[in-house]
Amino acid sequence: MELTSRQLTIVELVKKHAPITGEQIAEALGISRPTIRSDLSVLVMLGYIDAKPKVGYFLGKVMTTEGQLNERLRQLKVKDVMNRPVVIQESATVNDAVIALFMENTGFLTVTDEHGALSGMVSLKDLLKVTLGNPSAATIPISMVMTRSTRIVTVSPEDSALDAAKKMLDHQVGGMPVVTLHGDRHRYEVVGRITKTNMTNILVELTSGYMAE
Repeated sequence: MELTSRQLTIVELVKKHAPITGEQIAEALGISRPTIRSDLSVLVMLGYIDAKPKVGYFLGKVMTTEGQLNERLRQLKVKDVMNRPVVIQESATVNDAVIALFMENTGFLTVTDEHGALSGMVSLKDLLKVTLGNPSAATIPISMVMTRSTRIVTVSPEDSALDAAKKMLDHQVGGMPVVTLHGDRHRYEVVGRITKTNMTNILVELTSGYMAE
């Protein structure tokens, strides 16, 4: 919910002068107390301010550093923080995948079929399992090693970064393909990737900004 200019002014007044009474807020705005009653109720309900009887209004949870970080994370979408995808086709070999992983310095590759639709995913761990002690592993088709698309955890560009982070933790994965669904063909197109490194960078950037303030 977007705050009105008057509500934003009220929040600033509370931030500067807390604890402050409703009468004092109204006086500062040059209007009557009943006029801002609904504004105060909305701000309390949304958590921007809080009130104590016989004391006045003070900043609510949303305006604390923790609250602001949570709100910022909720506003950030996957498309704002994702990296470009690193993709190989099903026809590629294990050797091709190993080279791509090291050249791109990434932890996983997204595998697509001949039409460019999501087919699977292969990680460094997957490749280590098949190559250790197997001299002929280099020529194995990646389609025989990858995790199939039906078992892959994915996210949409429109998902929040916070939801993506929770999904990674819930499924204990280090990264996920970012996909969009083409309803006419019922297939997923790979548009990006998001990893724990992305999330760490976001937290560092956000916390650094608030610490600087």
